[in-house]
Amino acid sequence: MVQLGANRYGKAEVRVVQVTRAAAPGGKDAIRDWNVSTSLSGDLAATHLTGDNSSVLATDTQKNTVYAFAKKLGGIEPEAFGLELARHFVDTQSAISRARIAIEEYPWTPISGTGHSFARAGQYTRTVVVTEDSELGRSVIGGIEDLIVLNTTGSEFSGFPRDEYTTLPDAKDRMLATTVSARWRLRAADADWAAVFEAAKAALLAAFAQTYSYSLQQALYAIGSDIVTTVPDICEVRLALPNRHHFLVDLAPFGLANANEVYYAADRPYGLIEGTVLADDAPDAGIAWW
Repeated sequence: MVQLGANRYGKAEVRVVQVTRAAAPGGKDAIRDWNVSTSLSGDLAATHLTGDNSSVLATDTQKNTVYAFAKKLGGIEPEAFGLELARHFVDTQSAISRARIAIEEYPWTPISGTGHSFARAGQYTRTVVVTEDSELGRSVIGGIEDLIVLNTTGSEFSGFPRDEYTTLPDAKDRMLATTVSARWRLRAADADWAAVFEAAKAALLAAFAQTYSYSLQQALYAIGSDIVTTVPDICEVRLALPNRHHFLVDLAPFGLANANEVYYAADRPYGLIEGTVLADDAPDAGIAWW
């Protein structure tokens, strides 16, 4: 005997670029560049068990809805867009009890001199995941991906266990670099989304720069702690920090000294440090990480 377990479906990676046109000649346009993924769940057993699609909102319709809402809602913050879209699917589809909207936002920087020229700011990707449930309410997770940060000093790694397979020497002064993947859970589905994102990003960068690190784990905890303590809207931070190893190049064969100046940047393998930091009074996560 078998039975159907948890399931969901949706449209993945709907690319939409929305331009808010300047209100007056000579003004400045604004861009929202998004990758939107929708995911719906609910009373969908029939389509799996018998092929009855009477409760299945086509993924093509979900794609079209994303584009229509981009037009109707204009250049709003991605969190607000996700909340409106999720509520629409739950409210209009009787079989759907939960909607999850994931958004990646790619930032653009205006080029001075015109109101319509932009350069892609490839420093990071802003992320949003919104979940709406007809019974359990709604949740918002913000975040940032692909943010590469590096300290040329102020980091070491030593005092770790050694066995017959250990070759790594103690490092009392090392390069520390990582590509930050951070997700932060909001206490409520209502906030100044732009301000929360900017404050969290600022806290993240400050913690990385100002923490003398004895391990990347210590840096992770410092980053999460600073975000939670400086941004009251955030109650939980989940971080994944790959260690982008930089190894000193042996220049002795060429008669040259290498006083922490020339490095080889290795792309793999790499250490991967993951962890969660929560406020003492963080409410239950509920459906947030579903």
